[in-house]
Amino acid sequence: MIRLEPAPGVELLDDPAAEPALVCASLRNIGRANRWFGGAAAVRYGLERALAGGTPGARWTMVDVGTGMGDLPRMAAAWASTRGIVLEPLGLERHTGAARMARSLGLPVLVGDAAALPFASRSIDLVLLSQVAHHFSPGAIVHLFRECNRVARRAVIVADLRRSTLAALGFRMVGSLLGFDHHTMRDGVTSLRRGFSTASLGKLLGQAGIRAPVARRPGARLVAVWHPEV
Repeated sequence: MIRLEPAPGVELLDDPAAEPALVCASLRNIGRANRWFGGAAAVRYGLERALAGGTPGARWTMVDVGTGMGDLPRMAAAWASTRGIVLEPLGLERHTGAARMARSLGLPVLVGDAAALPFASRSIDLVLLSQVAHHFSPGAIVHLFRECNRVARRAVIVADLRRSTLAALGFRMVGSLLGFDHHTMRDGVTSLRRGFSTASLGKLLGQAGIRAPVARRPGARLVAVWHPEV
């Protein structure tokens, strides 16, 4: 099995053995950051494109790779329901503490490794990969994109951070006002430094054999959506 090598820098969530209490505290703040800094909006943008033309009453399965506390797939299911689509979300998480937290909030979760997604090819309608890719080295990201493409039957959404000094400064200021803990503050800035440019994310997708436009979104976000070729 290919090992997903980490990107330069150190974040709490890079360590699968990190203290569960610290992981859960950080994930609560990440959930708040998703609401305030564009993470949830970026996923909704992707959903609009992934589910475009979906028949009302249709049922889609979805897996969120690296689900954390599960706030994004739960939001996605609620968003889809307002459009008459039943989205059945499942989380995949390597941190056992995070998986327990997501389950306690109502999301079914598997504990597993993104390096070898534990699903058959074309077995899940929609694969979501949000704010995960920037944690890994370029070669590992290419492998991760290929795994998402392998598993997805209808669509893949990749939503991640755009590298931005200005956004890092804004995160420090607003995060302090919101009372984010030390790990969240440090990791948020590290994540933005690890982020992508539109061109670099597009290049990695191309290396994975995927043709998908990369859109810039508010909150220093990038989103790519594609429909796998059968």
